[in-house]
Amino acid sequence: MNALVLANEETTQQYLTFVLGDEHYAVDTQYVREILECTRFTRVPRMPSAVRGATNLRGSVVPVIDLLARFNGQLTPLGKRTCIVILDVPAEERPQPIGVLVDAVSAVREIHSKEIQPAPSFGSHLRSEFITGVVRLEDRFVTLLALAQVLDLEALGSPPNRDSD
Repeated sequence: MNALVLANEETTQQYLTFVLGDEHYAVDTQYVREILECTRFTRVPRMPSAVRGATNLRGSVVPVIDLLARFNGQLTPLGKRTCIVILDVPAEERPQPIGVLVDAVSAVREIHSKEIQPAPSFGSHLRSEFITGVVRLEDRFVTLLALAQVLDLEALGSPPNRDSD
């Protein structure tokens, strides 16, 4: 009977929400290390366009991935609210810090598992493997990102494509 109770138990998880272009996204806060002002990052020659460069994080070199370029090939314009979210991406030996460039960070939100809908099979401009689900917060839909797929460094060299193509 305990297994049945656990299976029906609601879970709540915290997500960092952010804006990229005209869309709203979220990542699980367990992977968020910190948020940096978008000051400077150094361009790295011969890297895919989605890799905007690298930044120095207390002596460690951290790659900075432009999520907009990863999703549709367009570079994120740098503005006053542009920031770099440092994420600890799971890796074989230990988490690997990777920075992602976003237009603006919104808030940390608690989302109940029952509110999360599956990734849509149509109508999304993102590849389905990039999405873990979609949730409605107030008057907008927020796409929950699958970090392991979005930030797969080996796949970053591949041009973006869409399921609907």
